[in-house]
Amino acid sequence: MKLNIAVLPGDGIGPEVTQQAVKVLNAIAIEFDHIFLFKHAEVGAVAIDKKNTPLPDSTLELCKSCDAILFGAIGHPKYDNDPSAKIRPEQGLLKLRKELGLYANIRPVKAYETLLDKSPLKKEIIKNTNICIYRELTGGIYFGKKQLSKDGNTASDLCEYSRVEIERIAKLAFNAARNRNKKVTLVDKANVLESSRLWRKIVTEIGSDYPDVELDFLFVDNAAMQLILNPNQFDVILTENMFGDIISDEASVIGGSIGLLASASIGDRYSLFEPIHGSYPQAKGKDIANPIASILSAALLLDHFELFEEANLIRESVERALMLNITTPDLNATDLSITTNKVGNSIADFIRNPKKSNINYNNMYLGQSTII
Repeated sequence: MKLNIAVLPGDGIGPEVTQQAVKVLNAIAIEFDHIFLFKHAEVGAVAIDKKNTPLPDSTLELCKSCDAILFGAIGHPKYDNDPSAKIRPEQGLLKLRKELGLYANIRPVKAYETLLDKSPLKKEIIKNTNICIYRELTGGIYFGKKQLSKDGNTASDLCEYSRVEIERIAKLAFNAARNRNKKVTLVDKANVLESSRLWRKIVTEIGSDYPDVELDFLFVDNAAMQLILNPNQFDVILTENMFGDIISDEASVIGGSIGLLASASIGDRYSLFEPIHGSYPQAKGKDIANPIASILSAALLLDHFELFEEANLIRESVERALMLNITTPDLNATDLSITTNKVGNSIADFIRNPKKSNINYNNMYLGQSTII
């Protein structure tokens, strides 16, 4: 298969982790005789610095011309510390989602057996957790009308949803549940919000078309608590934009590091794949950022094009790295010599040589074996 992939590394650690995802995809291309062509473009703070916009027209056009987008991260302290800034890096990603119609954000959350002790939660609670969060991405309060009074003392943000916005992501969630453990949990605030009551009404209607899938409801405050108390009760979580943003970040603690969580943003025509972590500017250039979320996002990209064997090989390679403790300081504080680049090399090496890869990671960097 030939794929044109737009690469938008963005800010902070984005370029470092994205480089490892590209490295792994190149290994897949060689092993499976695919052609992946990578075309780079700027987005976020780096784009503001160069072109005074977080999403240049040239970047948007490149994304529209490619088969998929591999995204890094956006954000910079000078904007984080200035909420009044008119132009912000985050505007680039929000506009990209809207322009490309990326209405469904899919975030898998898994508790890896070898990392149960790394989580701040008790391992008997998180063991076997395997959740997929479906977050609506182009509607709700993030995109609603925003108002600030003339005196600057009163502000409002409109949370608005239409039937079509709810139906299209709900159907994706139910179809996903059919291939998993056949349960959808709608997370809302229907006891307070009219928009949530519309979500509950429409999702209930759609649920009747999936009699083999159990439909459950939780208010968002209770759902946030249940994710910590008993994450194994969840299979597919379906929710609106802001709730999904918060819930998915909360779920990241289950695996022990936000550096493990990948995501796919899907529309009817375009698709974008990115780690859910931020730009982590404190780690920029230090070669310590965890690239696994970006690498697993590349696996989701392959899934999207039904290259399931290739995607599963990436996941197997990641699990092998975790099993051998070939991880960055967020998960392995005892060996600070394991860098972002070395994690990417190890995973790419296993893809290229699954039967010959050296099982002793230290040998790999002591010159006693060679990465091919």
